[in-house]
Amino acid sequence: MNFLSCFCTLSYSDVKMSSQYQRSVPVEVRRAEGERVRAKHPDKIPIIVERAARSRAPELDKKKYLVPSDLTVGQLCFLIRQRVSMRPEEALFFFVKNSLPPSSSPLSAVYEEHHEEDLFLYMTYSNESVYGA
Repeated sequence: MNFLSCFCTLSYSDVKMSSQYQRSVPVEVRRAEGERVRAKHPDKIPIIVERAARSRAPELDKKKYLVPSDLTVGQLCFLIRQRVSMRPEEALFFFVKNSLPPSSSPLSAVYEEHHEEDLFLYMTYSNESVYGA
């Protein structure tokens, strides 16, 4: 069963201080989209997942995801890992605001604590355990 519902295909470059999506789309447009998605799917979490700056991990084909709120960070990591072509022995780390959330945390809790004003949760991923290193 596929828990990820992609609602747009985007192509972005590396994430630096803020996400490429945040830099390329005005806040009013992002906010309107976030409100529309949350109103239509109140039981789901809108997430932007982008590769961290300087990461050698493969790019995702899609950056926007709508996931069940009861999904954990670890489950999302597993699902995202399936979408990138990496060998099983390669590590993949996920960051929210430059910190590693516990893999057992429900995304609903991470969302409540870390979502942006546009109502999206921004996550970056890297094959390095130190963000931006």
